[in-house]
Amino acid sequence: MPDASAIRIMPMLSLRDAARASEFYQRAFGARELSRLTSSDGRVVAILAIGEAEFGAVDETPSVGNLSPETLGGTSVRISLYVDDPDAVAQQAIDAGGDVIFPVQDQPYGLRQGRLRDPFGHHWLISRPIDAPGAPAAELDT
Repeated sequence: MPDASAIRIMPMLSLRDAARASEFYQRAFGARELSRLTSSDGRVVAILAIGEAEFGAVDETPSVGNLSPETLGGTSVRISLYVDDPDAVAQQAIDAGGDVIFPVQDQPYGLRQGRLRDPFGHHWLISRPIDAPGAPAAELDT
């Protein structure tokens, strides 16, 4: 069992085009691509980071049940991204090709937050606590 300080969760986003998604996440959220593997059949697995938070962008593999939101017709997961300026980050993501689900505004649960859909179907909640910019807060999204 790893030391508790080393335990972390790293989501792996299944996508129809992981290479193009990696480019979007870099433009939209300032992500850095840490590594990329391309299999002999052209499937991509890219590891990215936004700040210190790492996540994977992987080409979907229907034969083992790794399906993209595009294939599924929706998603059951929302990704919360806490930033100092959610208005600016949301606009950057929109400019890169994201769609607004609900605009960034002060929410009754204490966050300045908006929700976007990336071009691949994943939902991103762009947030900051209203009273403490940059501080982590529990997500109470409805």
